[in-house]
Amino acid sequence: MSFPTDLEIAESANILPIKKIAEKLGIIEDDLEYYGKYKAKIPLQYIDEEKSKKAKLILVTAINPTPAGEGKTTVSVGLNDGLNKIGKKSIAVLREPSLGPVFGVKGGAAGGGYAQLIPMVDINLHFTGDFSAIEKANNLLSAMIDNNLQNKKFSLNIDPRTIVWKRVMDMNDRSLRNIVIGLGGLNNGITREEGFNITPASEVMAILCLSKDFEDLKKRLGNIFVGYTFDKKPIFARDLKAENAMAILLKDAIKPNLVQTLEGNPAILHGGPFANIAQGTNTIIATKMGLSLADYVVTEAGFGADLGAEKFLHIKCHYGKMKPDAYVIVATIRALRYQGGAKKGEYENPNLPFLKNGFGNLAKHIENGFKFGFKPIVAINHFATDSLEEINYIIDECEKLGVKAILADEFTKGGAGMTELAEEVVRCAEFYGNDFKPLYQVEDSVEHKIDTIAKEVYGAESVVYSQKAKNQLKTIYDLGFDKVPICMAKTQKSLTDDETKLGRPTNFKITVREFEFAAGAGFIIPILGDIMRMPGLPNIPAAEGMFIDKDGKITGLS
Repeated sequence: MSFPTDLEIAESANILPIKKIAEKLGIIEDDLEYYGKYKAKIPLQYIDEEKSKKAKLILVTAINPTPAGEGKTTVSVGLNDGLNKIGKKSIAVLREPSLGPVFGVKGGAAGGGYAQLIPMVDINLHFTGDFSAIEKANNLLSAMIDNNLQNKKFSLNIDPRTIVWKRVMDMNDRSLRNIVIGLGGLNNGITREEGFNITPASEVMAILCLSKDFEDLKKRLGNIFVGYTFDKKPIFARDLKAENAMAILLKDAIKPNLVQTLEGNPAILHGGPFANIAQGTNTIIATKMGLSLADYVVTEAGFGADLGAEKFLHIKCHYGKMKPDAYVIVATIRALRYQGGAKKGEYENPNLPFLKNGFGNLAKHIENGFKFGFKPIVAINHFATDSLEEINYIIDECEKLGVKAILADEFTKGGAGMTELAEEVVRCAEFYGNDFKPLYQVEDSVEHKIDTIAKEVYGAESVVYSQKAKNQLKTIYDLGFDKVPICMAKTQKSLTDDETKLGRPTNFKITVREFEFAAGAGFIIPILGDIMRMPGLPNIPAAEGMFIDKDGKITGLS
């Protein structure tokens, strides 16, 4: 008998009315804002700063992602179930999926096997409309910019050549990266070059994720940098009087979304920036909400620890004034075989030499965890093809590095397969004495901050700047935008800016191609190598394998 699909498991789950999940957290039913029977928004009044300081924050990160799969979200969901299984009051606080990867590569992003968030289909599709609201707020500002260019009476004298604000949509569409708008005559706007980012890369998404409350949200929206006037005066969203209208579109999106795991444990989903082209973590508001409602919060940072975890620690912890109490690195033996040179058709089968070659990638991420002041825990996300010899090799090598590696069986066993990891996480949070410290200070120069990330986190020898990047860097200093964290845009597939260099590369440089800066969100974006902020679809998109019948039953979504 074959193992059921994620969708089959999700559809057969005994899903509870969301009010029952809210009861576990002490949320009054009348305070819930329902989106159907199984999902609801939580009002911000449930954030309690004093309570949040007493709860334990568990950060789940991973090795660099591979086609073999790592399962960071699956482990996060399973760990939350495992903590509840051993009697802890725990809640998972995670990101919302983007439609781009759902229909492109992943096919779904709500966990897998018996460690899933439900209602799975709703979560993977339009959910509660947060992404749509972010997209609309972003594009409202675009429309107001172009309207002002056309407006002779109230013109701000914006130079169209200097406009850096881009439109967004939540779909992978490489054709929209660079376009021309305003064709067709005088009534159709000013002709200029434009482009789209994917919605998770929108600065509005970043602002939503980093705002502490609604007033902070409005202030940050107003601080969005648009471009320059013809006489070189900087223009911001507040100059266009856009911030209140944008905030109106986000009045519901700012509230976190309550759902549940397959085992009926609470989970909050809110925000969804990618970690390769944005900051890669859920909202500060959602994390604070979780810390206010539970004793343990399991959260994740996107892609590998060189991206998501680094940004969580340098950006989210900076603005949210928080620190993790435990640090979990997810790895699969399959993925480490791939990091060691195994190709498709090889990484699925036991092979100790490939594993040994690829272990350096995990070792580097462990080393980086120590640099930040943590004692990492390694979660070996278990597959049936893992040999006992390979499992023991990882456990032994991790022990040599001073960390514990634990088998995670959440996919087939749910929370019951995660109790050992849960017990170790509790011990870590209570007794290991993690002492988080950032690797740079925001007051450092931009070059020093980039240099620190490149050398300490990636293992690079040096950083090279293109002439375009050098010119943009001068602009950043001239505008006084330099005293903020760094948000690297880099391939997730490698510790370098070259996706073909796997394992633990040495003797490499990284190249800053250009800069973007998010004055409202409060970070600088160095764009490395050939990374794009609007992804494309793969040769065979996941969308091709999906089907919906006449009764609305969906297959192929996982």
